[in-house]
Amino acid sequence: MTTLLRNCRPLGGATVDLLIEGERIAAIGPGLAVPEGATVLDGQGLLALPAFVEGHTHLDKSRWGMGWWTNEVGPRLIDRIDTERATRRGGFDPATQSARLAREFLARGTTRIRSFADVDTEIGTAHSDALVALREDLRGTMDLQVVAFPQSGLLVRPGTLELLDRALRNGADIVGGLDPSGIDRDPKGHLDVVFGLSEKHGKPLDIHLHEPGELGAFALELTVERTLALGMQGKVVISHGFCLGDVARAPALYAALAEAGIAVATTAPPSRAVPSVKAMRAAGGRIFGGNDGIRDTWTPYNMPDMLQRAMLIGLKNEFRRDDEIALALATVTDWAAEGCGFADYGLVVGARADLVLVEAETVAEAVVATPPRRLVLSHGRVVARDGVLRLAG
Repeated sequence: MTTLLRNCRPLGGATVDLLIEGERIAAIGPGLAVPEGATVLDGQGLLALPAFVEGHTHLDKSRWGMGWWTNEVGPRLIDRIDTERATRRGGFDPATQSARLAREFLARGTTRIRSFADVDTEIGTAHSDALVALREDLRGTMDLQVVAFPQSGLLVRPGTLELLDRALRNGADIVGGLDPSGIDRDPKGHLDVVFGLSEKHGKPLDIHLHEPGELGAFALELTVERTLALGMQGKVVISHGFCLGDVARAPALYAALAEAGIAVATTAPPSRAVPSVKAMRAAGGRIFGGNDGIRDTWTPYNMPDMLQRAMLIGLKNEFRRDDEIALALATVTDWAAEGCGFADYGLVVGARADLVLVEAETVAEAVVATPPRRLVLSHGRVVARDGVLRLAG
């Protein structure tokens, strides 16, 4: 299939045409000739952005489309974990909910997602297996990475290790970890297990690190040491990393993360100190963005909209200048693709033709105004117009 997208402005630049052959961008330039048999689309002078990347979410938890859920959860982390476990027993279907939210992401311009999937002694591998099945259903339309995630704890819940191993054998892409000290109360033991699983299955690692202050910094340093010792540079992500916003010695921690090739995924919640996008980049490290949970028992907030998430990351980082706001967009585009390991990305010749058209003059306006998505292309095909999904795989 050949498509010529006329009259669009990639990242707010000059008006050009994009020639798409099959799944890939074959040429970019003004006044391109129409190949015989090509489909011609009018970009109407709209701003063209690379399709978005969701670097940290939980598709399997969301109650999106299920009606409002009244949140009466206690203040502790364990309160949220216990509440979630209880509500799952009421007939919650992770397959239906994951698919519903993934398709909403697609309609709003996201074509690549890293999602965690709970694995525990109550649900076994059902959530992870549901996301693996969804990944295959959406193949060729959306890329989905599945992280097998011990949300209820690993060492503190005997049998979880064996279930994580099974989830990885069943097709999960990434090993997940969680608060080595705060939940498992054994940072060395926790890291032994998750790095061991990563080595056994030859798969990367993504560790939720909610732990604040020096407790979190200690776990972060242990993770850096283990990554370097095992030669796993470029294969480890620290999610949240709130301690980086808490401790005075954060500059040394940013440098250590950069040396170890460990990326940071930030959701930039307004209620917590968070990693600094500028500081991580200045140290030579990688940082990217995600929503975390969306309309689940953990939080009523967040949307399957990565332009909105870029806006919130920019707001949390006090980005005001247009060039600073462009950094916020990068956390959900190029930097997220790099940090998650999604290949063939970007508005360049040879990349996969995943792009979004929006009505905005500049990148900065697109981020702060979060305008409707007029057109979404994935794998070279139109999948949504004006927020309405046309092709779901």
